[in-house]
Amino acid sequence: MMVRSASGRSAVPSPAPAATPTRPETSSFAAFAQRADYSLLEALRSDPQATADGCDHQPRQVFSGHYVPVRPTPLPEPQLVAFSPALFNELGLSEALAADPQFQRLFSGDISVAQAPMQPYGWATGYALSIYGSEYIQQCPFGTGNGYGDGRAISVFEGVFEGRRWELQLKGGGPTPYCRGADGRAVLRSSVREFLAQEFMHALGVPTSRSLTLLMSVVERVRRPWYAANSRSFDPDVLVDNPAAITTRVAPSFLRVGQLELFARRARRGAHPQALNELRLIVAHLIERNYRSEIDPALTFNEQVLQLAELFRGRLTALVANWLRVGYCQGNFNSDNCAAGGNTLDYGPFGFCELFDPRFQPWTGGGDHFAFFNQPQAAEANYEMFWRSLRPLLADAPDALAHLDRIREDFAAVMTQALEAMWCRKLGLSRYDADLVSELLQLMRQSQADYTLLFRRLSDLPTQAEALQESFYAPGSEALDQKWLQWLQRWHGAIGSSADPEATARALRAANPAITWREWLIAPAYERAAQGDPSLVQDLQQAFSQPYGDPATPVASQLSQRKPLEFFNAGGISHYSCSS
Repeated sequence: MMVRSASGRSAVPSPAPAATPTRPETSSFAAFAQRADYSLLEALRSDPQATADGCDHQPRQVFSGHYVPVRPTPLPEPQLVAFSPALFNELGLSEALAADPQFQRLFSGDISVAQAPMQPYGWATGYALSIYGSEYIQQCPFGTGNGYGDGRAISVFEGVFEGRRWELQLKGGGPTPYCRGADGRAVLRSSVREFLAQEFMHALGVPTSRSLTLLMSVVERVRRPWYAANSRSFDPDVLVDNPAAITTRVAPSFLRVGQLELFARRARRGAHPQALNELRLIVAHLIERNYRSEIDPALTFNEQVLQLAELFRGRLTALVANWLRVGYCQGNFNSDNCAAGGNTLDYGPFGFCELFDPRFQPWTGGGDHFAFFNQPQAAEANYEMFWRSLRPLLADAPDALAHLDRIREDFAAVMTQALEAMWCRKLGLSRYDADLVSELLQLMRQSQADYTLLFRRLSDLPTQAEALQESFYAPGSEALDQKWLQWLQRWHGAIGSSADPEATARALRAANPAITWREWLIAPAYERAAQGDPSLVQDLQQAFSQPYGDPATPVASQLSQRKPLEFFNAGGISHYSCSS
């Protein structure tokens, strides 16, 4: 089936259809519009200085309120690159909607198509920035922190689909008051990466925002710093023009730790008379949007806040343990990139570890503090800001405040438990063995192991070092093979002779994916898409949908291969800036 863009151009063949739902599908734009239900706009407060029509695109300070009404800037001549049949199915949407002109116009930024009860504008939110527990305001152009927030992310829809509430947000939808003078656009390169990464992480079983659609402009191009062909530069060395694009990401909410932090900062300094109440409102809204199924509304507000602190701690530690399980590195895990609902958010300078290195960090601006194995510490720093943000709400309840402080103090222990459980899962152990794991990681470094391939080979329960050779980038040696043999023997002993080998192997394969994100395959996909050929994007999308099965397509087979030597130290592939 071919779908057509809103401009009438022939676009992309639809991916393989998802399973046919048994319920009636939403098959028209008018029916889609009826799903609208704006809990955020109803429960929270608009910036009192905002315009009534959402035409609010110039950088300015936003002193109060939880959101600013903003109309996105439409892409001229939009063309569909990809959509997610799996998410369409989960939302009860007919795949035919992907070809609907009004649907495409909405998700390419043209909110003039909105039908009642939809709102004729979207919204952007402000948040604060903390890096490793230190508050920053330098990124705000006004030096106050009142101009930092969603610079190009504009939510355009909130509704209930199949009994679940979802928010739909355009990334690259044009400037907002928080744009800091930028154009509010996203390039196709970063949009393809985010679209694919979100669906890959979902298939891996890692909590994440999701991808609905990806549209690019046939005529609008934006210039960004990037890397020349075959570049070995650390920083971008050329300016390149790339098609402007919008990816629609979907989540139960897009509330961030940085948002709570913004209102807590204002409450602590008494920025305005409603500052503490605005903090209380956004925390109550977070509970309603992301935690209501686990927090009894009959509890007092203070009790709900304490449960929130404990539940978020559990979600955040589990999330980061999952990141390490699948080799994911967030790259820029600030508080504003930390979803308060406990899911992965904002796929900017992310990457997946190929050659194992605990210090793996794909983003040139990230530093070791956001490196692969430092993510648990970064998570604790973000939780510190979350905890600080809740404390003003309990200032008049010393017992509750002391309880909140104990929850914070236990973060490191809970994180350690999550990591130990993760290593047990990856290795099929009933009990964590620190020495066994430590020795394995040392051997992986010495053998220059591919992180994903090594654990997948271990899922076959090998007894000889030769079975692991294809996962190593370095040539083997007799001495190193002997160390691997000794480790394998210890590992099998730790699993235990009474364990069912077939059941153990199945469990290991369910924990250790057969494929991973290979940037050297992603780059050709977005380059071809820029030339009007989205076929590789779709092939990757299909391969990423089944990461634990044995590779069944040529692209999936490539995703299960070591990184070719020519791509080591290659600008834009082994490392990259946040030029999106």
